[in-house]
Amino acid sequence: MERIPISAEGYACVKAELERLKSERPAVIEAIREAREEGDLSENAGYDATRERQSLLEARIAYIESRMPWYNVVNLSSMGGDKVIFGATVRLADLDTGKERLYTLLGPDETDFVPRDKGAVSVYSPVGRALLGKEVGDEISVDAPRGKIHYEIIEILFQDPIVKPR
Repeated sequence: MERIPISAEGYACVKAELERLKSERPAVIEAIREAREEGDLSENAGYDATRERQSLLEARIAYIESRMPWYNVVNLSSMGGDKVIFGATVRLADLDTGKERLYTLLGPDETDFVPRDKGAVSVYSPVGRALLGKEVGDEISVDAPRGKIHYEIIEILFQDPIVKPR
């Protein structure tokens, strides 16, 4: 498997989520025990719901644990340069509408920890892939549900991390 980029802040968020999920295990196990005591399991909606909760919890724990060894933790405060790289915040102008957008390129496992209005995108997303390696003044095209979107890179910034624990 290929190394997965993640900011130091994003790694801390993922690690905190893993610890939180593991701390929920005893309560779920206890809820299953209590639901079993209610009798017939074939018609016990509480038991079924708790088992489903346990399944989702264990799946998420397994997913995170399987990815942890592959993380390449990057300190964003040491990043800089003239090209779009992991951790860069890029100001784009939509060439059709003139509207400006701001995107920060992060790892795929940390974008959920960023408020939607901050514009975090994965480096593996169509926008992220199109931006990597580009410079101010370059134009990119991105396939989107509404059709091709054409952007011009206006500015490349390296700023404080935007990843925050939930």
